[in-house]
This record gives sequence, structure tokens and C-alpha cells, in this order.
Amino acid sequence: MTPPRPREPNRTRARATTLTDVARLAGVSVATASKALNGRTQVRAETRARVQEAAEQLSFRHNSLARSLLAGRTGTVGLLTSDLDGRFSIPILMGAEDAFGAGRAAVFLCDARGDAIREQHHVQALLERRVDGLIVVGSRTDPRPSLGRELPVPVVYAYAPSADTQEDLSIVPDSVGAGQMAVGHLLSCGRSRIAHITGEPGYLAARERADGAVEAMEQAGLRLLEEPLYGNWSEGWGRAAATMLLDRHPDLDALLCGNDQIARGALDTLRERGRSVPQEVAVMGFDNWHTVTDGARPPLTSVDHNLQEIGRLAAQALFEAIDGLTRCGVELQPGRVVIRGSTAALG
Repeated sequence: MTPPRPREPNRTRARATTLTDVARLAGVSVATASKALNGRTQVRAETRARVQEAAEQLSFRHNSLARSLLAGRTGTVGLLTSDLDGRFSIPILMGAEDAFGAGRAAVFLCDARGDAIREQHHVQALLERRVDGLIVVGSRTDPRPSLGRELPVPVVYAYAPSADTQEDLSIVPDSVGAGQMAVGHLLSCGRSRIAHITGEPGYLAARERADGAVEAMEQAGLRLLEEPLYGNWSEGWGRAAATMLLDRHPDLDALLCGNDQIARGALDTLRERGRSVPQEVAVMGFDNWHTVTDGARPPLTSVDHNLQEIGRLAAQALFEAIDGLTRCGVELQPGRVVIRGSTAALG
């Protein structure tokens, strides 16, 4: 009979790294370390970096299951959009998902396709999965109906504000400010005979950008060459509107267009008329859609609405609401001018 093999001596298991270890190495409190690793906004950037470096050095990993059970949460959130194919909603979703990833939250993404019944179905399905909160992303900046005040989880609206400003929080681009910013850039380039071509008047973004442009001109003691021209959001409308304006105002020196497609159409007309851009006429658009701006001749100056930042801020606001720090109202986020070859100072 073969004698039994002797047992190996007991070995002491290496103790798992804890959040306390990370906090001690980073020189912060356990609460601050937790906030830093969960993407909360109350932590300074340098503190967050120090905590993350300590966590990596110690090979620390969140025990997400234990944390969720202790907090009574599932560690999941829902992203509900009505325009998954749209170029506005996708950057917002990317920004939100980046923030959710930093907070170690799993994401369920649903596309309602602009259908209210489908949206309600998705909301119910997400609630049945016990998500901790929802972000609702619209396809345009016009107010949309609220999901209601009776939902058991917090909701944050992005891009399209909720109509219930007394209860809901909405984070949206500042369209009036964008119009003011665009005219301010053209004025800084020495332009003063400015016309505005934009899209459909049924879109709040079109009206608000036009309002901002008019206000900026008035503040400078000037006026647009004529009332904003409303049409559709196409290059064809940009070509047609630019033709009309050049016929009526041959000495115009700038065209502010309601989106990048309209602006590229206007560039076509100016080139056909032998008007040099930007030497004689400056042209700029809105949305900073790289497919259009980078391929335009010359490359197009445009207002970027910082959509990824809107998504990130919406996710951070949802994290705070899940922690009980709720707020309401409509919060406007500024854009920025991305300068390219279609605008330049005169002389």
C-alpha cells in the first residue's frame, strides 16, 4: 500500500488590498478615496489622480457586488435615446458612458426611435432590471415630455430638456450663447456686413441661435443685413440662400449658417460667384460635424456644442442624484468656436 502523501504546511493567504490601504497610500480619507474611484465631482483632479495611482500601485479592484449590496443598488444605469443613429446623441452617449465607466457602472442602452409607446416599454423594462437611474437623451433641443414624477429612480435629461423644470434636471447646450459666440468671432475678424442663413423655424435651436446672433449684433451697435433666412438643414438651401443674399447684398462680408451643411452649400455658391473665402467673405456654421467641416473648401469654422461634455455632466449629475444630491431646472452648457480656414481677419 502506498503511504499517504504528507500534507503541505499551511500557507498564509495574502491579504486582499482594501480601500483603506489605497486611502493610506494616497494620504486621503477613505471617503475621499471612494469618491475619487467612483467618479464623483467633489474630488479635485490632482487628488483623484493620486488615488487612482495608489489603486494601480496596490492592484486594488472594487468589490462592486459587496458595495452594491451594502448600498441597496445594482450598479446599473439606463441610457434611453430617441436617435441612436444621430450625430448629436452619439457623442452625448459616449461622454456619459465614459463617466459611467469611471464609476464602475454597467449600462443598458435603449433606442426609442422617437416613439412614445416604445419609450415607455423601454422605461418599464429598465425598471424591471432594477437600474439605479436613467439618462434620457433627445434628438433635438426642443422640450420633451417628462417621464413623470412617480419613477422610483432619479432621471437626468440631456440635450432635449424635460418640460417639467420644477422637478427634473436637464443639461442642454446654450443655443442663444452659441449664436452670440459665432457673431462675436466674426466681429473679431473685422466683419460687419453679416447675414444669417438657418434651418427650419420649427426647431428651437434654429430660433435660439438666430436670437443670439441678433443680440450680439445689437450689442455691437450693428444689425444683420436682413432678418434671418429660415429654410431647411441642407446644402441645397445653403446654395439657394447664399445666391439670394449675394444678389441683394453684393458687399456682404460674412455668412453665418445655422449648421455645417448649410455652410458648405454657401461655400459652393461663393466659389461659383468667384468670391474668395475668407478674404472677401467669411463663412461659419454650427455643430462642428467633422465629416462636413474637414472636407469643406476651405475647411469650415464652426461652433462645437461640447456634446461629450454634456453627456459626462449628465452622468455625474445622475451619480449625485443616486447618492441623494438632487437638483432641478435647465442647466445650459457653453460651446466653443473651432476656427478653421473659412474665417480670418480682414487686411
